[in-house]
Amino acid sequence: MSRVYNFSAGPAILPEAVLQAAAEEMLDYQGTGMSVMEMSHRSKAYMDIMQRAEADLRDLMEIPDHYKVLFLQGGASLQFAMVPMNLMKNGVADFIVTGQWAKKAAQECGKFGKANKIASSEDKIFSYIPDCSDLPISEDADYVHICENNTIYGTKFSALPNTKGKTLVSDMSSCILSEPVDVSQYGVIYAGAQKNVGPAGVTIVIIREDLIGAEIPAGMPTMLSYKTHAENDSMYNTPPAYSIYICGKVFQWLKGLGGLKAVQEMNLKKAGILYDFLEESKLFRSPVVKKDRSLMNVPFITGKDAVDEKFIKEAKAVGFENLKGHRSVGGMRASIYNAMPIAGVEALVAFMRKFEEENMHYV
Repeated sequence: MSRVYNFSAGPAILPEAVLQAAAEEMLDYQGTGMSVMEMSHRSKAYMDIMQRAEADLRDLMEIPDHYKVLFLQGGASLQFAMVPMNLMKNGVADFIVTGQWAKKAAQECGKFGKANKIASSEDKIFSYIPDCSDLPISEDADYVHICENNTIYGTKFSALPNTKGKTLVSDMSSCILSEPVDVSQYGVIYAGAQKNVGPAGVTIVIIREDLIGAEIPAGMPTMLSYKTHAENDSMYNTPPAYSIYICGKVFQWLKGLGGLKAVQEMNLKKAGILYDFLEESKLFRSPVVKKDRSLMNVPFITGKDAVDEKFIKEAKAVGFENLKGHRSVGGMRASIYNAMPIAGVEALVAFMRKFEEENMHYV
């Protein structure tokens, strides 16, 4: 069977070149006689993999020297707890709630201190990004938290919020490495890898060194301290070794494309193809405010559940997988991460156009 066009929101599509390279090395990684899956994480071969992955990520994102790069486990959801556990000194954090994951992050933070919701787009089903130019930032806030790209709802911050000098923490799970970013504007960036970087199992954390405590607070579990992982180069315990290996391959692939500026141009082109069609379509439409639309996750609807279901079924039958929208919002969603080729988006739009022509009686 030939490969399908996989529009899954995560775990998501990986570059074919990366999968092919990993397949070639599956039984024997570079003459070691072992798969990366089975080698010691303390071996020279694996340490080289780990160090190159970090070096390539630093190069791609131009990460300043005074930031630590950590490869952790537990997904972005564990960071909902680790961030307040490690960063809260005053016991207060501010949240801009633009989707389900930002909402869950705020709820989790509330177990450790006061989580203030200072802006939200929940009033319109998270279909826009609120104005963040003059927010009521709490004077004693330890940090301001955002989910930069909202996978479920298809929104993205086009400009970072004015935090009025407070540390910015960003969940970048579904947009990391999709465009250049100025890391120095953030205190912490975290991202589950399984959307736009690699397979499930590894979480990337980029943290400014001054935010890592001088000592582990009494009562904090050792594994939940950033200090533990920073001091041990993400090797305090066995890391998610194979997932990091694949991420490293993806970093090399992105560098081969020309880096994040080239990747951004590619993503703008891909998203433009789909959004341009949605603008002209009589059957399909985007529920997201135009200026806040994500380049990575594109929800679309017909307005009729039965027609949405018909579309998803017929699309699947011809090789377009995972187009069903999140269960909380319904409709359709095409996740067009870095690894999705332009040809995949063009093929989807061609199918949507054909479906529309055949189903105009629903308009």
